Amino acid sequence: MPFSVAIIGAGPSGFYTAEALRRLDRDYRIDLLEGLPTPFGLIRSGVAPDHQSTKRVARSYERTAADKAVRYYGNVQVGRDVGLAELRRLYDAVVIAVGAPLDRDLSLPGGDKTGVYGSAAFVGWYNGHPTHRDLEPDLNVTAVAVIGNGNVALDIARVLVKTPAEMANTDLPEHAAEVLHAAPVRDIYLIGRRGPLEAKFTNVELREMGQLSDALPVVDGGQLPAGPNPAASERDQRLQAKNLETLRSFTTLEDKGGDEGQRKRVHFQFFLRPLEVLGDGHVEGLRLERTRLEEGRVVGTGETIDLPCGAVIAAIGTRAQPLEGLPFDDRSGTVVNRRGRVAKGLYVVGWARRGPTGVIGTNKPDADEIARHIEADLTDAKATPGHRTGRAALEDLLAERGVTWVSFDDWKAIEAAEIEAAAPGMPRKKLISIAEMLAVLGGPSSPGE
Repeated sequence: MPFSVAIIGAGPSGFYTAEALRRLDRDYRIDLLEGLPTPFGLIRSGVAPDHQSTKRVARSYERTAADKAVRYYGNVQVGRDVGLAELRRLYDAVVIAVGAPLDRDLSLPGGDKTGVYGSAAFVGWYNGHPTHRDLEPDLNVTAVAVIGNGNVALDIARVLVKTPAEMANTDLPEHAAEVLHAAPVRDIYLIGRRGPLEAKFTNVELREMGQLSDALPVVDGGQLPAGPNPAASERDQRLQAKNLETLRSFTTLEDKGGDEGQRKRVHFQFFLRPLEVLGDGHVEGLRLERTRLEEGRVVGTGETIDLPCGAVIAAIGTRAQPLEGLPFDDRSGTVVNRRGRVAKGLYVVGWARRGPTGVIGTNKPDADEIARHIEADLTDAKATPGHRTGRAALEDLLAERGVTWVSFDDWKAIEAAEIEAAAPGMPRKKLISIAEMLAVLGGPSSPGE
């Protein structure tokens, strides 16, 4: 009889963990529980709409879902439909793979003004995430400040300035396209407390900023060092050198006026620390302090500037969402763990374990390690295979509570409806509410074995 494993969360870390367990010699029955009807987590709702090639990684997850040992339970929210403690009683092992879906608090005076948005909410809005579809950001402004020097900040800036033609072959939802393409935004300011060597941009994404049809990147060459940090690792020096080369290539673009007479500007602003969001009720600007680095620490110089802008988007990181019965470190926004182990039979993987770092593939070795932990712990415990009923008991419990779930076949029907509704050239027309998704199914099914 197989061991039963429940994975809470069907994003990259959840699917990579399921796949890692499948590759082991032991027989596992693996159930993926997801609060939304749709699987794939940030692949669907976090990766920018114009990065369709990145989204193709979901094909490997589909192969995992097709395995008879794996079952997908969409539209089942742990904490609402079933408790964590209940899952631990039903399964031999439970893996937390919920990611880090919540925005970190900006914690600035004026940070609660209208026009301040967290990146998780803003990205979720332009990706059609049901939780954020009603965000309705006010983009009737000419300048936007994006706080952060990572890929999420670049994504936001790029989506804000791309033309309708550039977004035509994406899955940008209609509600977001209408607002973005009508916005009079002309200037985007990317704000970083540290310098260009410390920025977390990947070079592929950074280079994209020089390939926009109606926007130019603007970089002050005086802020660029001569070369990489000699104290950094060889790998980091190579990455820094590539980014410096790209940033240096941006310094002359505005002087040339751009190849196509671009109207918009994306300003890379280093060594600036946000102090206060300015305005009377609505964002009117951002007060910043110039900084310098001393032994790797950010130190304020006391010199301040006021940057006029009508919206502020904080791309300063995200955090996991606590679950009842789960030890949580509020400061780091992660689940308390020791190398992925939380308690007997309870594990955490991905961003909920280590914070929102790395790229999609970073979750793969992390998942492999958790699978090895599960294998070792079940072996050490001399557990009797199949001594916990897992899937059958879960379905009985959900049926008893009147909870219906979306199977992977149901999800494929939802996906087919999105693809059929798409305009020519678009990969899909996203359904952006759970009610719309379930309406496709006439009510989700609850398949038995």
